[in-house]
Amino acid sequence: MPRYRTPSGIDEEQLWDQFRSGDEVAFARLYKEYVQVLYHYCAHFTADRALIKDCIHDLFVELWKHRQTIGQTTSVRFYLMASIKRKLVRHLNAELKFSSQDDVENDREWLPGCAPSYESTLISFEEDDHVNSCVAKAIEKLPRRQREAVYLRYYQNLSNEEISSLMKINIQSVYNLIFGALTNLKKSISPEKVVL
Repeated sequence: MPRYRTPSGIDEEQLWDQFRSGDEVAFARLYKEYVQVLYHYCAHFTADRALIKDCIHDLFVELWKHRQTIGQTTSVRFYLMASIKRKLVRHLNAELKFSSQDDVENDREWLPGCAPSYESTLISFEEDDHVNSCVAKAIEKLPRRQREAVYLRYYQNLSNEEISSLMKINIQSVYNLIFGALTNLKKSISPEKVVL
């Protein structure tokens, strides 16, 4: 089984084990490697940037505090994404008690401009500002669960099994979400619609 690597190519398990053993440099590197990944992922659920930053900060404080009791993992990215999602959902559910359903639904909209700059590779178009804009707009129009599945599969390179676990759905539902998203994207960004 191949070992996972951080966004900059570092062996995840090795970095994780160094952090767990109390290496402050490894901990700082872990933060640097994943802070943007976690931020972009959280942006799928809320537009509240302050809340996202607070949750990420709290997560890393807790990681350092409990480093000696945290277990090994074969995918640090998956572990951190699952952890931040739980934390953020708890905060959003708490907010739900104090705000209307409409307000929360508005908060959960996809943030324009938060999609990684390489979205065009997902659709196999040239990297071009106009095409990227068309793709970003098409992704914004996808249902929230389809957006999340596409983000996890194509931007974070998680396996279908990891997506299934993270989204708490079965494997067939993952396939259905991704197939549905790609079908919708294909309709939205056909060559005729992307031409300047």
